[in-house]
Amino acid sequence: MSSKSDTRPPLPPFTRETAIQKVRLAEDGWNSRDPAKVALAYSLDTRWRNRAEFPNGRDEARMFLERKWAKELEYRLIKELWAFTDNRIAVRYAYEWHDDSGNWYRSYGNENWEFSEDGLMLNRFASINDLPINESERKFRWPLGRRPDDHPGLSELGL
Repeated sequence: MSSKSDTRPPLPPFTRETAIQKVRLAEDGWNSRDPAKVALAYSLDTRWRNRAEFPNGRDEARMFLERKWAKELEYRLIKELWAFTDNRIAVRYAYEWHDDSGNWYRSYGNENWEFSEDGLMLNRFASINDLPINESERKFRWPLGRRPDDHPGLSELGL
């Protein structure tokens, strides 16, 4: 059992409201682009599938995020709850970013999450597709960091 300082509320079992809160907290964390901070939301023995990479453990997850945000510049993400039950949450998301040559992309994905009783994520299984876009097609134009509360979500944007 983890100490109270190792818990990440909201804790399972999830209600619709707490699942939505958990999704927004994850979005906020990833929009910080701080690998060390984001990695703390995952259990020490977390298992991931992300495209062709399979990080195991919090340290590998942190190193994955360091590589990700070194490549995916000006990263901005929106997540949306898809479904939930007891200790599992499914989300859909989109994020926009550009590479070091200035080529813009919108990446679309789905994730399945499983949480331990302390609210840390045990498993994260992601499926992602990248769509090249023109800079003029971007929809995520808030300042880097947390998405403003009044910015439309995926459904409102028709994504």
